[in-house]
Amino acid sequence: MKRLAVLNVVGLSAGLIGEQMPNLQKFAKGRCLSSFKPAFPAVTCTAQSSYVTGTGPDQHGIVANGWYHREAAEVQFWKQSNHIVKGKKIWERLREKHGNSFTCAKLFWWYNMYSSADYSITPRPMYPADGRKVFDVYTQPMGVRDEIKKDLGDFPFPSFWGPKAGIASSKWIAESAKWIEERYEPTLNLVYLPHLDYALQKVGPDHESIPKELAAIDRIIGDLIEFFSKRGVELMILSEYGISPVSEVVCPNRLFRRKGWITIKDELGLEQLDCGASKVFAVADHQVAHIYLNDPSLRDEVVELLLAQDGVDQVLDGREVFGNGVGGERAGDLIAVSNSNAWFAYYYWLDDAKAPDFARTIDIHRKPGYDPVELFIDPEKRFAKASIVKFLVKKKLGFRGLLDVIPLDPSLVKGSHGRSEVTDEEQPVFIAPESIGPISAPEQVFGAIERWFD
Repeated sequence: MKRLAVLNVVGLSAGLIGEQMPNLQKFAKGRCLSSFKPAFPAVTCTAQSSYVTGTGPDQHGIVANGWYHREAAEVQFWKQSNHIVKGKKIWERLREKHGNSFTCAKLFWWYNMYSSADYSITPRPMYPADGRKVFDVYTQPMGVRDEIKKDLGDFPFPSFWGPKAGIASSKWIAESAKWIEERYEPTLNLVYLPHLDYALQKVGPDHESIPKELAAIDRIIGDLIEFFSKRGVELMILSEYGISPVSEVVCPNRLFRRKGWITIKDELGLEQLDCGASKVFAVADHQVAHIYLNDPSLRDEVVELLLAQDGVDQVLDGREVFGNGVGGERAGDLIAVSNSNAWFAYYYWLDDAKAPDFARTIDIHRKPGYDPVELFIDPEKRFAKASIVKFLVKKKLGFRGLLDVIPLDPSLVKGSHGRSEVTDEEQPVFIAPESIGPISAPEQVFGAIERWFD
């Protein structure tokens, strides 16, 4: 049976492929290179779910990286169970066609727990009852975790997200792909390489440091191309979205609060957003914000308020965008889309002294929205490095602590994504054998992978 590895190079767009990426350029020669309109919203969880199901968020239900769960009255981001993604997955379809000899490895693609894929590795910290957070990975089969950590060392979690995000995590993931291939030889190997995403969001695609980052991920791509080619494994290379330069921030929850629509709960002198008790609130996710209306009578006033803001391009009806099925049930009643040079921040407090304690920390699950400011260390915080060292020592000794070194300045962020209407140079890319042909929509990735095995 043919075999295939799919490299998901996050943040790679048509305009970035140049002389700084010689390995990728060489690989693309003689293959079909196409760019395509990204998923909407153009964010990781939505894009990947469209790729592996061949459907849009109206059917697979992944309307963002996180959303408001109406029954629980909670915002939940970055959940990991594969059961959340509705529909048949590409590996399930291929297993039906080719029998149980078809196997799939899913390495750091999202929604990777309790998947029907044969082999998986995903970031998953441990949370002991004493409040600590212990970095780790989750694997299927479970025994892979100890074996791969013995051979490759611990996954470098700080380089996967936060101020130290960098090339080390992509290197480890690439080595894990080789490790899985050497031991199990999966028929389909899905590999996630996140490196570019960090730098592009942090400094923007036009920054002078970006060529160096392109070269760094190109070396990893080149190594994987050589490794898989020697083992007779074909490769596809794709991305989820490009990054747009941004210079403007919109905070819809602050707008709603000034109108008296947001309910705030005082917790030990700090402010917590009470979504269930609020009349209107926003779940911000890059350049898209889901607006939930607990008071539907305010709908027209909310639309008018948002459209009056600099940085807001559109306000759409949630059901018209995501349908009346699972997508529409999870989506906001309204969907705000920013201008190409703007993005949405989740901030709801009006006084930084009353910001919740998690606001100044790396806390992707507690925040009611995505926060790219977690890529920075607060430039105003004196002795930030000393605070980090002190925290790490306390953590090693088993003590709890608060690593509150993240700034509260969203203007630091210089790159974002989420819009589906982007320039050609900012579109995601798809590189595959000529026999597969180009694609023009994210849902077509499913069929392209399927055709390779026909």
